[in-house]
Amino acid sequence: MTERGAALLERPERPERRPRRPAGAPPGPGGLSGGLLRTARPRQWVKNALVLAAPAAAGELGSVPAIARLALVFALFTAAASAVYLVNDARDAEADRAHPVKRRRPIAAGEVPVPVAYATGALLAAVAVVGAATLCNAMTGALLTAYLSMQLAYCVWLKHVLVVDMAVVTTGFLMRAMTGGVALDIPLSRWFLITTGFGALFMVAAKRYSEAVQMAGGNGATRALLNEYTTGYLRFVWQLAAGVAVLAYCLWALEAGGVDEEALLPWRQLSMIAFTLAVLRYAVFADRGTAGEPEDVVLGDRPLAVIGLVWAAMYALAVAGL
Repeated sequence: MTERGAALLERPERPERRPRRPAGAPPGPGGLSGGLLRTARPRQWVKNALVLAAPAAAGELGSVPAIARLALVFALFTAAASAVYLVNDARDAEADRAHPVKRRRPIAAGEVPVPVAYATGALLAAVAVVGAATLCNAMTGALLTAYLSMQLAYCVWLKHVLVVDMAVVTTGFLMRAMTGGVALDIPLSRWFLITTGFGALFMVAAKRYSEAVQMAGGNGATRALLNEYTTGYLRFVWQLAAGVAVLAYCLWALEAGGVDEEALLPWRQLSMIAFTLAVLRYAVFADRGTAGEPEDVVLGDRPLAVIGLVWAAMYALAVAGL
């Protein structure tokens, strides 16, 4: 053996450096700030538009102060939801690194340190609660506090409990709709709450059902709890929720009173047709097992989007008394 070969054999091996991000995960744009933004799920912020539901149903969107207040509520709820996403991803970072898709999340990929994610989440949560209590009213602050408490409990424990996991996600949608009304001191109709709640459960159960169908097809589960659900049970839940939502909406539309004497047509009652068609159209995707994120289904299907616009126009005409 040559002297050079002997020297190479005697050279101590360098310890392998652990990569900051999993192999195959491309670096995200924007560094730390970009990673925090992507962890906050900007695509999910459209859900927070539900804060407009109660004021729109009550015809309270015609004044600048009301719109300004709702814009503030939207921003505060977005901060609260982003705080939950940050905490959730920080808790699941180790598990996400073993997932073929979730390992690309900024925290799992090492772009955002776990302590920074926790600190940013805590800051956003504090801003949301304090801002709601001081800039809106005490009840709005209480609702946001309840939302954060429930969602954090979901991240830690409740997402592993059968049925309760769907109830918590559904309640999150319902709280968004309630917060807009509470911030403007608008009384919330019981039929409005029932329609919103069961409509949200319909979409949540349809999404779970779609994930279960895809898992059965060999595409892999995205939630461990799906192994404990059956597709038959999840189908029952979304069908039940769809039926209750349609019934509650019809009772709400009929309870609203008779036709305005100056109105051309009974728009509120006619809107029941558009609402029912929207549910039936959404059910097509649920039945196929392709009802993923609600915003993707609604915005990605042109007929459903058109039906939604027709429904919104009818309801707007009813509120305006035209």
